[in-house]
Amino acid sequence: MGYLLLEGGAEFDGQMSAPDLRAIELAGGLDVPICIIPAAAAPDNNHKRAGGNGVRWFQSLGATNVFSLDVIDSTSAADPTLAASIRTSRLLYLLGGFTRHLAETLAGSACWQGALDVYEQGGVIAGSSAGAMVLCEHYYDPSKKRLLKGLNLIPNACVLPHHNTFGKSWAEQLTNLLPDATLLGIDEATGMVTDLEGGWQVHGAGAVTLYRSGTAVRYGRGEMFLLA
Repeated sequence: MGYLLLEGGAEFDGQMSAPDLRAIELAGGLDVPICIIPAAAAPDNNHKRAGGNGVRWFQSLGATNVFSLDVIDSTSAADPTLAASIRTSRLLYLLGGFTRHLAETLAGSACWQGALDVYEQGGVIAGSSAGAMVLCEHYYDPSKKRLLKGLNLIPNACVLPHHNTFGKSWAEQLTNLLPDATLLGIDEATGMVTDLEGGWQVHGAGAVTLYRSGTAVRYGRGEMFLLA
């Protein structure tokens, strides 16, 4: 099994180097193929620019083999050629944007199966903001004020992205909606990465706040925790 990276947002503005470098390290180093999936930016026709930003960002960290793949809707996500391209990567990155569109694009698709194959073979799946939200069992749609089913790589969990700006305002409502789940409040410029022992470690400038069993516990840079 591979590794997961969940980030709180503001992914390509120069503040996410610590978690992204850790993801590159876990994936196998600066020369491994890194695939950017820009589907979350497609509803406002921003996927080309956003994908290009992702490519340039990882190149600025020293990565030599980075590409953005036009998986932008259900039709493209069903394309076996694009799924095959995903399978060539060792780090798959889901950028932020429209959460529901991203989840519905990937769910049950050939491209998502390709991503799972990468993960099962020891690769890294990473997501920021919307990209992190869809990786959990639950995600919150603030426009509809309701919970929806995510891709469930992290069972019984729900991400509150941009926690240090607006995400923390969701905590009370989501605690009531998901009383038995773990809420993951992830600050901007911050990521949480799985380790070999099944735990998580915080990387970046901010913190991760875990809401569960009626308590909120904050973990800062370098600190480790378990979800189970």
